[in-house]
Amino acid sequence: MNYIKHLNGVFQQFSKDSKLNPTHISLYMALFQFWNINRFPDIFYINREEVMNMAKIGSKATYHRCLKNMDSWKYIYYYPSHNPFKGSKIKMLIFGTTSEQLLNEPETTSEQALVSYININKQITNNNKLKLPKNKNEVINFFKNKKWPEIEASKFYNHYKSIGWKIGGKAKIENWQSTAENWMLKSKEIKQIGQVSQIQDNLQTSKNKDYDQPL
Repeated sequence: MNYIKHLNGVFQQFSKDSKLNPTHISLYMALFQFWNINRFPDIFYINREEVMNMAKIGSKATYHRCLKNMDSWKYIYYYPSHNPFKGSKIKMLIFGTTSEQLLNEPETTSEQALVSYININKQITNNNKLKLPKNKNEVINFFKNKKWPEIEASKFYNHYKSIGWKIGGKAKIENWQSTAENWMLKSKEIKQIGQVSQIQDNLQTSKNKDYDQPL
């Protein structure tokens, strides 16, 4: 995939598309950067917080609306994830330098460059090294400061260490504290769902229950 031809083509399309606003373009460029970091795979995983931060989008509603817009307008394919610990998937459609859109036809020219923004990528890589936890104790202390038990900190540390500190096994974690806070939110949601389910089960009684039996 020749990223220079792709960017020229997609910006030509942007200039003709009156439906787009600056937020759509900012989101697209953030997705392009993560696609670039992963060396332009056919499909890659994203983390909502990381993409929103890079695109400078503060509202989750705006983020999801723009993703769905870009999908329906055939700039990307968006595959939402229903797993709280696994990121959604994105497939970027490939644009040429003409008005005709090329759908994932790889180019094999000798001038093809796989990764752009080399200095930016080096900076991101260095930041990843600085922002990963030094050891499990650092993670445990972080969870304790957030009033979370040590066992949850160990689960988080063991999970991400086993997959190389990556989101969905693909994108490298830029800030482990943010990922840990997201882990806490998802764990709380799962716990609340489980409590509601348990209450509903307890309210169900058997019609043939023998009330002479001791509790």
